[in-house]
Amino acid sequence: MLATPVNAATVYPAPDRSTAGHVLEFPVSQPLALDAGVPLSPFSIAYQTYGALNADKSNAVLICHALTGDQFVASSNPVTGRPGWWTTMVGPGRPIDTNRFFVICSNVVGGCMGSTGPASTNPATGKPYGLELPVITIRDMVRAQAMLVDHLGIDKLFCVAGGSMGGMQVLQWAAMYPERVFSALPLATGARHSSQNIAFHEVGRQAIMADPDWCAGRYLENGSRPMKGLSVARMAAHITYMSDEALHRKFGRKLQDRAAPTFSFDAEFQIESYLRHQGTSFVERFDANSYLYVTRAMDYFDLAADYGGLLAQAFMKSNTRFCVVSFTSDWLFPTSDSRAIVHALNASGASVSFVEIETDKGHDAFLLDVPELFSTTRGFIDAAAKVRGI
Repeated sequence: MLATPVNAATVYPAPDRSTAGHVLEFPVSQPLALDAGVPLSPFSIAYQTYGALNADKSNAVLICHALTGDQFVASSNPVTGRPGWWTTMVGPGRPIDTNRFFVICSNVVGGCMGSTGPASTNPATGKPYGLELPVITIRDMVRAQAMLVDHLGIDKLFCVAGGSMGGMQVLQWAAMYPERVFSALPLATGARHSSQNIAFHEVGRQAIMADPDWCAGRYLENGSRPMKGLSVARMAAHITYMSDEALHRKFGRKLQDRAAPTFSFDAEFQIESYLRHQGTSFVERFDANSYLYVTRAMDYFDLAADYGGLLAQAFMKSNTRFCVVSFTSDWLFPTSDSRAIVHALNASGASVSFVEIETDKGHDAFLLDVPELFSTTRGFIDAAAKVRGI
């Protein structure tokens, strides 16, 4: 299929109470203490739950979403109408079985699906925050999630699970609140962001900020959106989510709806058309400033730096049970990143299992149909549930 022109995307309305699921508002008296050194108040967290909490509240699973995910992990997104982003893993009969577990998933602070983010109203001005919102970190996201879990009356989570940026949140949960995490499932992630990953994010941010419609972050007030810049940012990022093998298998050098080159700058190759389509569909659902904030949160993440440069110190004397999973073709978070986490967990005396899954699906493999991933996670969760008595 030929890609839709970037400026022809359908623009969905910003989420409100009717589209964000549950929205929990914390008043000024309950601020979120940010790493930036300032409180965020008032603030909101949008979240979704699946399944039922058991009598002793021991079956709660927190799902942490990746960079551009949202709270609709296992149900259709009411804004776009698309299926939940992890229905392969979460749902009735799935490895994280909603017939058995009470699943919670919240939109991260700094996001754009109902939680406080740059598109939210700044109570001090009555206008969208834009870049006046303080920079958010992974720690800030986890602190907000902990406040949500407290509100739900849950003292200890049976499991915290997530991939990529979600996996960073899993590691942060285990380090900050070890007594509140019975088991942890970090997938396709690392304990810090590499300089290469920071570089890719900077390319995306610069693409957004170079768009004339960005208006120094004030585009909502001006009735515009930096759609072209955000689309290019998504195109660049999407390349990192796939492997060379997967790109070759799916596209190769095949031309798009033509028998020979036209000697133009149209989408001549199928891969070009695919990337343009990815960029166009992304701007339908995501806020450009939120993209700046969540990518910066990943850039700042360096768990070992918080513990004197020793990653093992982050998990010292932890009773959390870990299952770390990597994928052979993931070059965004290669297996070496997962091995560093496993070595630190072993050094700290933690209970840890590790699986490297062979696949050519790249970084996005944790979101796709990978049978070995399902069997691994199901086995880990079932074993942990047996120990927990669920």
